[in-house]
Amino acid sequence: MSRSEKAVFTNMCMITNGDKILVQDRKNKDWPGVTFPGGHVEENESFVKSVIREVKEETGLSIKNPILCGIKQFQTKDRERYIVLFYKTDQFEGELRSSEEGEVFFIPRADLNKYVLAEDFEDMIKVFESGDMSECFYHKSEGEWILELL
Repeated sequence: MSRSEKAVFTNMCMITNGDKILVQDRKNKDWPGVTFPGGHVEENESFVKSVIREVKEETGLSIKNPILCGIKQFQTKDRERYIVLFYKTDQFEGELRSSEEGEVFFIPRADLNKYVLAEDFEDMIKVFESGDMSECFYHKSEGEWILELL
């Protein structure tokens, strides 16, 4: 039995500015709602460089020193492991601008639940902000998808 499997790598970044966080109101019909900017890791690209690039493309901001703070993973219907690397930073420069991915804007962290959030984003935030958890893990049990925060 092979120990390898197909995988898709993506990233997401929580950018803070004092008590505010940068959010993106995604236009994607497959995963709409407010979330953090991010995207796919390209072939031969480091994970850190990919999150820096994705944030720049989607927000206009150049981030520095993104810190890996967690992951999300699940199996796709094509039997690929889909991995989202969670990063956070409070170091950025540039002029904020939205992209075709969605509108981006800073909000007070306390106001996040006033917005329509992307599916399971509320659970993902727990991992971003926790010092005790590092993973959102989906697995099937008796035909149902179960989310574990580990």
